[in-house]
Amino acid sequence: MSPITITALILFAATYILMLSFQKIRPYVTVTSALIFVVLGVIAAANPTIFGENFFTVANGTYSYGLSEALGEIDWNVIMMIAGTMGTVYLFIESKMPQLMSDILISKMPNVKWTIVALSLFAGIVSAFVDNVATVLMIAPVALAFCKKINISPVPSIICIAVSSNLQGAATLVGDTTSILLAKQANLDFSDFFVHDGHVGMFWVVQSGAVVSALIILFMFRKENAKIEFNTRTVVEDKFPTFLLVGTVVTLIAVSFIPYKDNAQEGQFYKPDITNGIICIAFFLVGLLRELFVKKNKDIVKNSVKEIDWFTIVLLTGLFVVIGGIKSAGVIDIIGSAIASIGAGSPFLIYTIIVWMSVILSAFIDNIPYTATMLSIVPVIAESIGMEPTVLYYGLLCGATLGGNLTPIGASANIAGIGILRKEGYEVKSTTFMKYGVPFTMAAVITGYLLLWVIWHP
Repeated sequence: MSPITITALILFAATYILMLSFQKIRPYVTVTSALIFVVLGVIAAANPTIFGENFFTVANGTYSYGLSEALGEIDWNVIMMIAGTMGTVYLFIESKMPQLMSDILISKMPNVKWTIVALSLFAGIVSAFVDNVATVLMIAPVALAFCKKINISPVPSIICIAVSSNLQGAATLVGDTTSILLAKQANLDFSDFFVHDGHVGMFWVVQSGAVVSALIILFMFRKENAKIEFNTRTVVEDKFPTFLLVGTVVTLIAVSFIPYKDNAQEGQFYKPDITNGIICIAFFLVGLLRELFVKKNKDIVKNSVKEIDWFTIVLLTGLFVVIGGIKSAGVIDIIGSAIASIGAGSPFLIYTIIVWMSVILSAFIDNIPYTATMLSIVPVIAESIGMEPTVLYYGLLCGATLGGNLTPIGASANIAGIGILRKEGYEVKSTTFMKYGVPFTMAAVITGYLLLWVIWHP
């Protein structure tokens, strides 16, 4: 390895260690690391021999990573999609429509066990289009209410809602940040999650996992046969945010039939790379303008902007630049070749390694930076063994999204659910969480792991 490759590898490892050790300052860590990569690129361009004759030499030439290249690595479509979707979801939550939907659902259930299964499935369906944490914040209070009414512990119910919301984050393009990142890397659109190149899409694989997981939940709560009565329904006075969210999804589906430039035939109309981001931002802005000028509600406008996860946005922005830096330094090629050699060139073995490595690592580390990094490594692995990367991409998404359900700290939705319970006076031990999280995760991952290979194996 060249000196710049070793330097980049050490810097990348230090970045990850610091992110894991000091989670509250992760955005600052990635931005600082990104700046160092850019500074190294500027130095390489200005004086390539300052650290020695071959310091900046890499396998494919010379390390070149200035400010313009770094800015080019930032995917503004992803950033805008995250910001716009989160803003619209906040307006949707404030309208109380999710609570009404949950109330109606509970009123149709015969007993406790079916109510818990129904709420878990409902949380999953909502989470396919809404941020996972937001889903938990919407539906957990409903579960708390019915648990209090029939005097049972809400801990198992909230855990099941959290893990179900994590599962469905992989179902659609807007379900989770990891799905948005995958779509960018693999050049997927909204409809590709349903049908992709004539094959069953990720959405249906996730639903298969959801059905198997629901059977697990039903078995775990098989003794909870108490009847419930839940006649109180939330009143929704403003349905406009619901139309905004539905409009966002429908428009994303509609434009998914228009190709990007790279996939368009000669002379065919194509859409800009930031189309999906513009759609998400546009619907959010319509909601903001209505609140500001029609309803004269400045507070909700301020709160909706505050509720956007700027922490994750800054983290991703810095991470995009860092990943671009290690690409330029040749680190991605080295990691990809190493994984390919461990898999002995076997597509199935490499697929298995990626899925289960993702499950294990995502149980303890944030799956967003992990997924962003691995998405750059996967095509290198695929090319080195002469296969299409599609099944590896989907295996990565399956493992990284669902692995967080193994532990209470593996996903933000889990942390949010436990936080709600703590406020209610319930302390959740890791063993208690894993009692429900582990069987749920194993059922969903094994289902997805097998189905994806059957559908997409080379």
